[in-house]
Amino acid sequence: MKTINFKNYLLALLASVAIVSCVQDDDFSVPESVGAEENRALTDVLSQIEAGAINVVSISEVKAMYDSSSEMPFQVDTNIVVKGYVTSSDLTGNFYKEVYLQDSPENPTTAIKVILSQVDSYNRFNKGREVYINLNPTYSDGSAGGLYIGEERVGNEVITIGGGTETDQYGTTVTSLSQNQMNATMLRSEVSQDITPLNLKMYEISSDHIGMFVQIDNVEFEDNLAGLRYFDPSEDYDTQRTMQTCTGFFYSTMNLETSSFSNFKNALLPEGNGPIAGIVTKTYDGSSLILTLNSTDDVNMDSARCVLYDINDFTFTTSFEENFQSYSNNAEISGDWTNYVEEGSRNWISRTTTDTGNPGSKIAQISAYNSGDASTISWLISPTIDLDVNEFEFFEFESSNSFSDGSELELLISTDWDGTDVGVSSATWTSLPGTIVPDDTYYKDWIYSGLVDLSPYSGNAHIAFKYTANSGNTGTYEIDNIKVLVQN
Repeated sequence: MKTINFKNYLLALLASVAIVSCVQDDDFSVPESVGAEENRALTDVLSQIEAGAINVVSISEVKAMYDSSSEMPFQVDTNIVVKGYVTSSDLTGNFYKEVYLQDSPENPTTAIKVILSQVDSYNRFNKGREVYINLNPTYSDGSAGGLYIGEERVGNEVITIGGGTETDQYGTTVTSLSQNQMNATMLRSEVSQDITPLNLKMYEISSDHIGMFVQIDNVEFEDNLAGLRYFDPSEDYDTQRTMQTCTGFFYSTMNLETSSFSNFKNALLPEGNGPIAGIVTKTYDGSSLILTLNSTDDVNMDSARCVLYDINDFTFTTSFEENFQSYSNNAEISGDWTNYVEEGSRNWISRTTTDTGNPGSKIAQISAYNSGDASTISWLISPTIDLDVNEFEFFEFESSNSFSDGSELELLISTDWDGTDVGVSSATWTSLPGTIVPDDTYYKDWIYSGLVDLSPYSGNAHIAFKYTANSGNTGTYEIDNIKVLVQN
């Protein structure tokens, strides 16, 4: 009978725990805890990386492989690996056959979606797990074939890693990784990191944040949702509940989506105010950004609800105004404004409108209609606005559209743009919560933006209207009656 020296055994055990706990992100050692076969596969990949046979690429580089203008998924045909950290978890049933990875455990810059054929993937891909994806593997039977980069649903703009493609009347999309593909390509390391949520204001969230684990502070659910639950039993699959946060005189809003399969669907919505953390995703049809929870543990709305400013407590004067009346018809907007064409051939011009909502007025207009351009990105950027002179500054404008059909207008602010065309792409641009005319608005109507609070910003700022369209989405946007208001 073999005897065990418990003293030596205990020392060995403590030493092994110490070794694992001290592993750093750049240490490629793989412990037995993730499985011998997976250990061997990852060890082999890491050895090839160190030997230069396989290159590590960033998530941003992987996403750039997909050409959204062609809407055709790209099959990886080179020996590359991408590394990311899991942000989503299907432990509570609120995610289904999908995993999101971001490029860093904290302060991420991008993230990507991976669709799987497996449920309960949290057992393997827990939140914070470091995962290497071999994008062009050789399988155990000797066959090879790269994974695909594309969209799971045409036009939803959620770039996804998939195992194959399928085509229907709407176009070609990526399909889920099979179990065999997942086993061969998605390789866990021993590292599981705490994911620090990226702290954002609600109006700062954009498509750039899809897949990231983010936190929004000072959030509450809409007043009319008191007493309701996360999921509406009259819905079949998902329920969206509107969240809001005070931004001056108005609320910024965003929807929280909860699946009918989540184990917290019958929990009551909190009625207070506070932080909420989740994954930025999109609705099924890709029409809008939403927040999706891993767990209600990430909801802490125990504080008093926020209070909007009372407009009766303020008097304003206009520090800047632009109504485009000085421009001749069809003239390019110029002067103190920067009219920058990033892609395509169309820039912002002045027109005289006959709309019943704004008759006879000169307005600024942008449209890619009949341009023949595969892509149009056109900026109209304001003169410098000094935000250090007054305690409160607000921005307002009106907008209208025609045949917008998926083209997009964004309202952005920068406090570090250097004033040059070249500098537009390198500057930091943040979304502002002003209301922009919705697609389904009657084309002769004009929509007021509301007062957009600029007090969170300081220094010399520029406000931009950024128009984006492609060959299939070429609608017209118009803006007018732009003002910066300051408190007396």
